[in-house]
Amino acid sequence: MATDAAFDALADPVRRSILDLLSRHDSRTAGEIADAIDSVGRTAVSSHLRVLHTAGLVSERRDGRFRHYSLSTEGPMRDVIGLLQGLLQNSLDDADAVAPSRSSRGTRSA
Repeated sequence: MATDAAFDALADPVRRSILDLLSRHDSRTAGEIADAIDSVGRTAVSSHLRVLHTAGLVSERRDGRFRHYSLSTEGPMRDVIGLLQGLLQNSLDDADAVAPSRSSRGTRSA
């Protein structure tokens, strides 16, 4: 399943750093991404970009010898965001449902 591959890709902190970088910029070349990521070398950044691309989280555009990467807004990325938004909304709904009963327990009459 594509969503499973996306979550597997998100499990790595370097890949999350790459996604964070791409979220703040429209597009970056592989070299620009490698320069911005200090924790691993250029070869490792290329490997991480390949995993992210294969998982459908980033899109790649070739321009001569350069590869430009940007966040993908379709496919698995949309599925991951939808799933996380649903989980967050469920959690918020549950918290709202519990909140009124907590406040009524905390009041005492004199």
